[in-house]
Formats: sequence, structure tokens, C-alpha cells
Amino acid sequence: MKYSIVKEDIVYKDFFTVKKATITHDSFKGDEQIEVVRECLDRGSAIAIVLVEKDTDSILLINQFRYPTIMHRNFDGWLLEIVAGCMEIGEDPMECARREVEEEIGYNVKEMEFIGDYFASPGGTSEKVNAYYAEVNSTDKIFKGGGLDSEQEDIQLIKLPISEIKGKLNNHTFKDAKTIIALQWLLLNK
Repeated sequence: MKYSIVKEDIVYKDFFTVKKATITHDSFKGDEQIEVVRECLDRGSAIAIVLVEKDTDSILLINQFRYPTIMHRNFDGWLLEIVAGCMEIGEDPMECARREVEEEIGYNVKEMEFIGDYFASPGGTSEKVNAYYAEVNSTDKIFKGGGLDSEQEDIQLIKLPISEIKGKLNNHTFKDAKTIIALQWLLLNK
């Protein structure tokens, strides 16, 4: 099946970029082509990393305020998440993961295992997440963490016993898709 971009414009550019495109693509109905107009929140690529602190048998999570979540009734805006962040153009995903772990929770990560990659919400955003798994020890916390002051980040490290993950997943404690995906992967694979 084929597609072509007839026209593509940037309609907004600041912290995020929004593009609007006219696209033609083949149809499942045979020889037909469909022309559609779509908008895209262009987020580029990101990393996410599920971290296990082996000497405490804990998963390392972050707690931070996420403005878009308060658009939904009865939600206070704070999310428990795995470490994640946006990649710079051309940046190596593993180097980005190491940098984000250092910035957000202060750990030095030596080795990582690639979990997979996926689109976060392909109906409206281009963001592709590269997911990793890593093991650390409490002695690997050698940096301040807490996020970057220059980005006005305010991040709290949360250590959750691994034994509590399944119960918290079943009780719908986690509201962040990358965190749910990573923790389910952890339970299935480790």
C-alpha cells in the first residue's frame, strides 16, 4: 500500500510542534485512493527505562506533576512513572536513557536491555518510545537527581517494592501508558 503527502505545514511551533497535512493513501477497497487532512503533534522520539534496584528489591519510579492530566475530572495531576524523556535529534537512545536517569533520579546506569519500541498514541502524535530495562544498586545513586532546574522539573524518586507491582497494576494505581507497559513487561520477563 502506498501514500503520498500532498501538502504539509507547521501550524504551531514552541515547546511542541503541530503539523497539518493533506495525504492521499491507498484504500482497502481496491483501487481507490483516499485523501485526508490530519494534524500531528510532532514529538520526535523518546526513551523510557524501567529500573530495578537489586539490593533493595525495588522498582525506581518518579512522581511529578503532569499538567495535561488535570483536564480529566477527579485527577490531581501527579503521576507515578518510570524514568523517561525526549531524545535530541541524532541522539543515541541509550545515551539519552543514561542522561535522563542521571537528571531525574541521580543513578549511574551501566548496562541496559532493549525492551522494544512503540508509538505512544499514533492517532495524534508522532512520538516513538524506545524502552529499556536496567538493574542498579543503591550505591549507583551518585548524582543529585530531581530533574533539571533549567527545565523547571520537580521530580521525586519513589522506591516501590517489586512485590507490590502486580497489586498496584490490578488496582489501577498507574495511569501512564509507558509505565504500565514497562511494568507488565517486567512481570512477564524477569
